[in-house]
Amino acid sequence: MAKIIIDYDECDACGECVDVCPMEVLIIVDGKLKVQHPEECNECEVCMDVCPNECIEVEED
Repeated sequence: MAKIIIDYDECDACGECVDVCPMEVLIIVDGKLKVQHPEECNECEVCMDVCPNECIEVEED
């Protein structure tokens, strides 16, 4: 299972990562980025690639 780390000091919840996540692991709830079902993450790191604030890190758990 992947460990998804979000730097909330840098994240502005733009939603770009949500739009590109093929596994729909990332969602925006009440204006804040959240991780749902991290066990479904396939560690493709697309979310990291598109994040304009570089606030997402995906690590192998």
